[in-house]
Amino acid sequence: MTDVLRRGRASLAFSFFAQGVAFALLVTRIPAIQDRYGVSDALLPAFLAAVPILAGVGSVSTEQLVKRIPPSRVLRWSQPVVLLALLGVGAGESMVELGVSLAAFGLAVGALDASMNMLGVSLQRSYGRSIMLSFHAVYSLGGILGASLAWAGAHWHLALWASYLPVVVVLLPVALVGSRWYVDGTAGEAGAIGSGGVVGQAAAGDPARAAGGRGEGTGVVFKLLLPLCLVMSFAYIGDSTVSNWSAKYLQDVLGSSEQLATVPYNVYMVTTLLGRAIGDFGVRRFGAVVVVRGGAVLAALGFAVVASAPGPWVGMLGFTLLGLGLCVLVPQTFAAAGRLFPGASDAAVARLNVFNYVGFLIGSPLVGALGDAWTYRGAMLVPMVLVLVTLVYARSFATQPDRYGGGHERPHTADVGRGSNGL
Repeated sequence: MTDVLRRGRASLAFSFFAQGVAFALLVTRIPAIQDRYGVSDALLPAFLAAVPILAGVGSVSTEQLVKRIPPSRVLRWSQPVVLLALLGVGAGESMVELGVSLAAFGLAVGALDASMNMLGVSLQRSYGRSIMLSFHAVYSLGGILGASLAWAGAHWHLALWASYLPVVVVLLPVALVGSRWYVDGTAGEAGAIGSGGVVGQAAAGDPARAAGGRGEGTGVVFKLLLPLCLVMSFAYIGDSTVSNWSAKYLQDVLGSSEQLATVPYNVYMVTTLLGRAIGDFGVRRFGAVVVVRGGAVLAALGFAVVASAPGPWVGMLGFTLLGLGLCVLVPQTFAAAGRLFPGASDAAVARLNVFNYVGFLIGSPLVGALGDAWTYRGAMLVPMVLVLVTLVYARSFATQPDRYGGGHERPHTADVGRGSNGL
């Protein structure tokens, strides 16, 4: 079973990687997509907003789907749809075809994100140690590769379909073959229990975990999940601020050249990758609460440096700090949801994932509106304050969270059973 878990981890990591490549190829070629289909500036926001909205619908639908089929099956078929929808965006001819492709992309991305993180949470529980950040690290690596491929396509003036087709041809069959080794919560935890590992010992004392982590007999209490939902939204407000406004901020506010203005987002992605690559070791050494608090403070410091920067190089330092700080919040939020509801982790992850898209939808318009009405320097202080609010909810990330609002110890088994249904 150790080999099964290792293969499951490797195949899931590839799914995160492929998703990072696909998403980066879509969002970094938006100007080319707009030109290909003749989408006006007035209509473009509607197209862009539709994707995260439909992704939220896909995530909610996945919560219902996994009551009937395992998350691995949702992931196995949603990933090819995402890749084929990406190709459809590049190969279509009419506005209708663009709309259909983006709708398919959005719905499938929601199911993909939810099911990937469900499997990641259950695998982490089976391993008995923090591995969640490593999955998001390979997502960041995929994003860097996808953005680089998009740059090459734009540099060589390749048609969108010519940029997307080789990527789909390579990633699609590998993802389908790798999907044979996905490990669902029940199988992974049964193996860990059988091996007498850490998870086996925990499950023996927790009927919710012994049930397989799929939610049988337990439920998700939204009041208890809400702090993690807020942290997820705040993290993505910060992330979307960097992805949508870093170039404009550096050029228009800090007076950089057009070329230099493209650097902060790349630096942000690289530092995100580095932070996630070592983040699991930090969680194992110091605990999730300390890592989340440190990430929130570092991200807030990054926003403060950006807001007060006298020039572009100091601004880039701020975006570097942002990457190192924000990168730990999202993976640890998913992991915390799995710990908070060990008998209903799939449902908790699906609901929590919706707030990924909520933050993404709010972040960019919020900063833009504040920048126009006030100043862009002042606008950077708003995500700074929101990230700092994470400190208020840091105890929700404890290894054994108190479901009754305390901080460090989980109630006894009998109380957990009552609390999951009665609060």
